[in-house]
Amino acid sequence: MNLFLEKYNDLALLFLRLVFGLEMLVQHGWGKGVKLFTGDPSSFPDPLGVGSEASLALTVLAEGLCAFLVTIGLFTRWATLLLIITMGVAFLIVHMGDPWADREMALLYLAAFVAIGVFGPGRYSIDDQWRNRS
Repeated sequence: MNLFLEKYNDLALLFLRLVFGLEMLVQHGWGKGVKLFTGDPSSFPDPLGVGSEASLALTVLAEGLCAFLVTIGLFTRWATLLLIITMGVAFLIVHMGDPWADREMALLYLAAFVAIGVFGPGRYSIDDQWRNRS
């Protein structure tokens, strides 16, 4: 019975990684990456006081690169840490005065990345393949 549950836990983790990692990358990271390299980064919010361009670059790092790493299950816990920080800032600072509907997505992403960070990437990940090579 335990092996049965473990198999489905790993599939659930894969599902979470694929859905939330790809959604973050495609719906948020990609557009911000385009804005960073071809647009006007000065219009991006600066919630931490490091400058709009630096804030955008850090957000692209998290929502682009880290979302990709979570999706493929590589350096997953480190990648989720940056995504957790980014979604925490989005939820608690950037969208604090916004209506709930505008804050809700940041909270959902935050919850998913916390779960992935706590439980790890699961068996269907590059992290697990590396861990079990020896």
